Amino acid sequence: MSAPVLSAGDLVRAGRQLPLPCSVRLGGGSRLDLLRPLRVLPGKRITGEGRWEGRHVLAKLFIAPGGARHWRRERDGLAALAAAGVPGAPVLAAGALADGGHYLLTAFLSGAVSLAGALEARGIAAGRGLLETACAHIGLMHAHGVVHDDPHPGNFLIHAGELHVVDGGAVRRRAAPLPGSEADASLARFLAQLPPGTEEALAGDLIAAYRGANPHHAPELAALRPLIERHRHWRLDDYLGKTVRPCTLFDVRRTARRFSAVARADAALLAPLLADPDGAMASGALLKRGNTATVAQVEIEGRILAVKRYNLKNMAHALSRAWRPSRAWHAWRESHRLLFLGIDTPAPRALIEERLGPLRRRAWLAMDYRAGRNLAEHLAPYTGAAAPPPAESEALLRLFGMLHAHRISHGDLKASNLLWDDERRGIVIIDLDAMTQHASPAAHARAWRRDRTRLLANWPEESALRRWLDGHLPKG
Repeated sequence: MSAPVLSAGDLVRAGRQLPLPCSVRLGGGSRLDLLRPLRVLPGKRITGEGRWEGRHVLAKLFIAPGGARHWRRERDGLAALAAAGVPGAPVLAAGALADGGHYLLTAFLSGAVSLAGALEARGIAAGRGLLETACAHIGLMHAHGVVHDDPHPGNFLIHAGELHVVDGGAVRRRAAPLPGSEADASLARFLAQLPPGTEEALAGDLIAAYRGANPHHAPELAALRPLIERHRHWRLDDYLGKTVRPCTLFDVRRTARRFSAVARADAALLAPLLADPDGAMASGALLKRGNTATVAQVEIEGRILAVKRYNLKNMAHALSRAWRPSRAWHAWRESHRLLFLGIDTPAPRALIEERLGPLRRRAWLAMDYRAGRNLAEHLAPYTGAAAPPPAESEALLRLFGMLHAHRISHGDLKASNLLWDDERRGIVIIDLDAMTQHASPAAHARAWRRDRTRLLANWPEESALRRWLDGHLPKG
């Protein structure tokens, strides 16, 4: 059976459910065979892998009415990168679709790995050279009056040993080299994607790479710091917003009786859990039964999850919770917050809330199951030691240093909410129902003192371990 030939209207009506493989008629009589979607913005734009005139291509189809503006920006942005001498995706063809909309075809970079993926696999230190090359590309763009508005590591692809810049739609060009303030803002956007503290350790080499490619501007770390911090806050807020609304990353559904959110990549796997969370819990192993929460270990096609149901004790408790975001909603967002900031916690997989119009009732949170001993049990052999072993000392200082730097309080910092992961040699923080990131330094200082006191209470006052913790953890 031959693949269907679709018009732009057909693609709009298909939404995310594209009948692949399919063909799309291009202006001029040629045809694009669309093989695999990579990103779909329903009714607006489709990015996918395809074949055109015998060539392997990356296709961008702009199918929304009025989408010509976005198509032109993509085309002109890639042309601006090429004119600046920055490696990008070679454009093979661009024009109008046969029956509405526009297309842009570039060579498909088979086997390419994003800079984000390379850094995750190798680590930031091992990826120093790649980061220097990325900063050099940014400097070269700025020297030619080109700015990339979304310079995150996912928009840099490593192919055949060369670092390419992609996403022409985020590229703007001006007539002269970028002025210093605009160049600083653009470079800070890129550096803000790196884990906090990384830019300090690598600043000298990264800024030197930038300066080597852009003789018109010499950025200084002191001027970049506040810009980096501001953009980090913006990125975090933007990401947390995406976790509870339909987007490329998350499948979010809302009715008068129910709300659910799941990572789009997990939606098919977790469909049975989303449909019947209580049934999934009943088929698993009970870990905790309480008045306010029940937790079960559930296995779905080899993936082991912990599913937590937030119960309502009685009518008064139900009424007190009805008008507020559920504890599951709060823990879902805080889990994403910690992972975004590079702090280890079980990855959240699905959120479900029972609703009655605006009123919220029971809720469920599914997360990766993480095994590990609680911190008091793990450190019991070292209670009388002058200091924990090096790996434990480093993990303690890193975790609490990061929480303090980001003004995060846990709200119930007992040892059972801190697990030691032997494999990763680190601490996993769990039970985030009361976690808060404070805007006010004074509010954070008060909450931090409570957290600190609760943590130290896990060990006897006279123990050497408690004295070590008291002397090394941030005080306020």
